[in-house]
Amino acid sequence: MNNDYLDPINALHMPELTDMTLAMDFLVRAKEGVRNTAVALTEAVSPDARALLRNQLRQGIALHQEITELMIRKKWFHPYELEEQYQLDMLSASNTVKIGKMNLFPEDTRRKGMFDRTPDEHIGGHFA
Repeated sequence: MNNDYLDPINALHMPELTDMTLAMDFLVRAKEGVRNTAVALTEAVSPDARALLRNQLRQGIALHQEITELMIRKKWFHPYELEEQYQLDMLSASNTVKIGKMNLFPEDTRRKGMFDRTPDEHIGGHFA
């Protein structure tokens, strides 16, 4: 990864990395939901509220399991191979540091000469 965020080479593998990141965030939030629902269940007094919370807890656990299985199947999460998970976490941390070091607001944002033609050249336009 270079320091030019507008360079198209930085988009390589970006959809997969984005999917993996969103899935991990979804997994963490599902886990938080299970934890919060379990706490609410222990504090609820009404039988109707307890029944509702038990149902939500079951659904939350099922959702967490579904997300986990998807991530394992896609090889985005390795809960049983700690060395592989460690390598994946180190790669993620390295990418995060590299992104943090990128110059996201360069003074010169012109990209003249980076592409072989202007976007509207094929229809006879010459203004980009």
